[in-house]
Order: sequence, then structure tokens, then C-alpha cells
Amino acid sequence: MQTDIFITCALTGAGDTAGRSKFVPITPAQIAEDAIAAAKAGAAVAHIHVRNPETGKPARNPQLYRETVNRIRDSGTDVILNLTAGMGGDLVLGDGENPMPPAPGTDLAGPAERLRHIRELRPEICTLDCGSMNFAAGGNYVMVNPPKILADMAAQIRELGVKPELEIFDSGDLTLANEMIENGLVQSPPLIQLCMGIPYGMPADFAAFAAAVNRLPPKAVWSSFAIGRMQMPWTVASAFAGGNARVGLEDNLYLKKGVLATNAQLTENAANILSRAGFNIMTPEQARKKIGVEKQS
Repeated sequence: MQTDIFITCALTGAGDTAGRSKFVPITPAQIAEDAIAAAKAGAAVAHIHVRNPETGKPARNPQLYRETVNRIRDSGTDVILNLTAGMGGDLVLGDGENPMPPAPGTDLAGPAERLRHIRELRPEICTLDCGSMNFAAGGNYVMVNPPKILADMAAQIRELGVKPELEIFDSGDLTLANEMIENGLVQSPPLIQLCMGIPYGMPADFAAFAAAVNRLPPKAVWSSFAIGRMQMPWTVASAFAGGNARVGLEDNLYLKKGVLATNAQLTENAANILSRAGFNIMTPEQARKKIGVEKQS
């Protein structure tokens, strides 16, 4: 167990949550404001998706990322920027006997296009989803990340000098992550995020969690999170297992039963719980040293 941990706040995600809570940020201004508020509440890292300001739907428009990032940087708030590179791997199949052609919502792009905003903005961190999986209960959506595309993305991320956060949704993702590390596509220390409780991925139970932790690559700096009502207790589980914590409206909308949360409230609550449990909450600068990144501007 370590005593110094950092908190990531995942601000908005790409899920269909904007209509379920008035606190889910949609516009670049709102997302930036939430990143700043979360940083002031104790988050060292802001994990950022963007959304179409008119519809609230997920987007990967580089201009939306640029406006969001510029607002955060111009504020003078110190927070590590972690931009998603998961968009562009979305496949929605047709229903019944007609899975093809792909249905609306499909968005498949090559590695360079998926990393366009990373190339332009150079955040400290970007995510790399380490596998394909069925996503969203009962639907026809598949998150598509073949090994060759991931290897190409990892190579480009390394050339850009950005740290990839390897997103692990299921046990096989760790096999692929370890292969990329062994092949020199990911520099040491690797940064890992264990994503628990997402339908058709690893369940948010301690048996699955322990199995994943036991297969982490050597010297990994890692975090984990669980979705929904398991989000807040999972911060403590992750910390006691030697990891760091993640909270935010991407993964959970509630502060407690029936009470909608803001990103700042979720971050503050996690920081208070972890502090009372005996952990020291790291500043962004301390977290940079642990992760192995330098501040970008």
C-alpha cells in the first residue's frame, strides 16, 4: 500500500448522460469550468471528452478540444490534462438479420485521425483503450480497437512525447497492454487504468479486481474506478490495493441516493474520504513526477 495518491476527475465522458443530469458539462466552457473546479477540489488529473454543444452528443472535433484546453491553460489552474483518444472506434451494427451496413452512430477512423487533437494540443496524457468489447447493455454497439490499430496509435503517441494511459476493460486487455510494453511501444513506467463494472467488461468485484492487479506490468503507475454507486467506495479499494483513484460524472451522476452531483463535489468527497483513511492527496506537480510527465502549455 502506498500513502501518496492522485485523483483523476473524468468530467463528462461519451455516454448518454447529458439528459439525465443538469450538471453534466457539455460546452467547452462548461467542461473547462468543471476541470478547474475539480482541480481546486483536489483532482491532479482532468480526463476530458468533448460533446457537441448543440446536441450534447459525444464528439471528436479538434476545435472543441482546442477551446476546452485553451480555457483551462489560460486560467492558470495547474491540472494534468488527459484527453481521450477513444473516439473513432465506434461500430453500431444493424438489427436482426441485417447487421450491415453499419447503423447510425458508427464512427470509425484511422490512428492518425483519432490522434489529431493529441498531435495539435500535446496534453501530458491521452487514453489508449486496450481492446475491443461489446459496450452498452442490450445494444449493437461495439468498441473496436484491433491490435494493429492500437500498436500504430501507441507508436504515434510515443513519437509525440505524450504519455498513454492504457485503459483496461477486461482481462485480455492486459495481455495486449503487456505486449505493447514488451515491444517498446509504451515507455516505463506504464500508466494503467482499470475500468470496473462496465457491462461485458470486468465486474466491480474484488475477485476480478485482485486478478487484474496481480497481472499489472512491473513498475506500473495505476488507477482504477467503478461505475455508478460503486464509484466512491472504490476509491478506497483502489488506494488500499496500491493504486490511485478516479471519480467524475463520466462514471457516476450521484453524490448519494437521489442527489445529483457535480464533478467538484465528487472530487471533494473522494479527497475527504481518502484523507480520513490516511492517504495524502497529491498535487498535480507531485503526480507528474510519479507518472513521469512534464507540464505542457
